[in-house]
Amino acid sequence: MALASGTRSGPRERPARVDKSAIRNAATVIVVRDPGDAPKVLMGQRGAKAAFMPNKFVFPGGALDPGDHDVPLDALPEPCTARMAHDSTPGLASGLLAAAIRELWEETGLALGRPWPWPGAVPHDWAGFADLGLVPDATNLRFVFRAITPPGRPRRFDARFFLVDASQLWGDPDDFSRASDELSHLQWIPLPEMRNFTLPFITEVVLAEVAAALPGLGAPDSVPFFDNRHEESVFRRL
Repeated sequence: MALASGTRSGPRERPARVDKSAIRNAATVIVVRDPGDAPKVLMGQRGAKAAFMPNKFVFPGGALDPGDHDVPLDALPEPCTARMAHDSTPGLASGLLAAAIRELWEETGLALGRPWPWPGAVPHDWAGFADLGLVPDATNLRFVFRAITPPGRPRRFDARFFLVDASQLWGDPDDFSRASDELSHLQWIPLPEMRNFTLPFITEVVLAEVAAALPGLGAPDSVPFFDNRHEESVFRRL
């Protein structure tokens, strides 16, 4: 109901502050092109004013959004699903997979999906994706790495890294015209040329794991986990 002019509605509630130092769940996608011949990885550069990893070249990815839990997805093949559930919030896997596909879409304009009518109302973040006649498809993603940002950083994430072959992308893998401006200089970087780019330490570690497994892009024998929840860093394998 509209209020009459001059009518006070009482104290306005301030939005809850987000603790940006808290650990947030996140998903990252490592897209590999031509894994058997001349492997290249999709990366882009973060802005100079970004609070987290400024100027660094990174994989597409970002934090889990509440709406990601509502995106319909088929189950990820085992053993990935069981490994994602280890030492994690129950029911988180589907949301993380949706976040991975959404972030890939938003930051690069590349779609990991399959032709199918969207069931029900299309969430705002997925409108462009659905306009292509696609629904997200996570069945070809493989869970290959997990890392928690160490204490003391301006942003902290519990990031799960997913690997996928570029051949699973819908459309032209060189068409970045639908990408947001969050990442610049989007490109397919040949693995031998990675040393010429400014990469975060954890990205270098993940790339080494991926390179050692090529040309295979399946689930690894175990998933490396850099657990930095506390001051002491712990390395595990899931």
